[in-house]
Amino acid sequence: MSLVLLNQYLRGMIALQFPESKPSIRRQAGKEQVFCVARNRWVALTPEEWVRQNLLLMMHENFGYPLSLASVEKQVRVGELTRRFDILWYDRQGRPFLVMECKEPDVALTEDVLQQVLRYNIPLRAPFVFISNGKACMGFELIQDQFREIGEFPPMPLH
Repeated sequence: MSLVLLNQYLRGMIALQFPESKPSIRRQAGKEQVFCVARNRWVALTPEEWVRQNLLLMMHENFGYPLSLASVEKQVRVGELTRRFDILWYDRQGRPFLVMECKEPDVALTEDVLQQVLRYNIPLRAPFVFISNGKACMGFELIQDQFREIGEFPPMPLH
């Protein structure tokens, strides 16, 4: 990657500051599991799940997003296909607010990853979309029918 492309890529990154509290992890039947604070149950610990759980904790503890307004790994119809989004935060009126696509840390945040979350957002119509691999994060806001890159997480609406 050229220095110009690298600088352009890094310019759009949002700093991730995971909270000091960490997801609970256990070993069950020889396999590691992590406790999902949004689903209130233990799930298999994979690299992508590690990212998902740390993002959930970060959004809740650092930005005040209520866990009761988070939906994790739910199905959404995209045209004729059924897909699963990673995290969807609703506003306090129950409307989709912010959708997040999580990738494992070794997966680069590419145009394909962005297009994936944008497709998932077609039926959701959330005004914010984010992609993250736990090391990097990019965010976009819907402004005048176009998504524009933003440099921070939006505050959760009060109403």
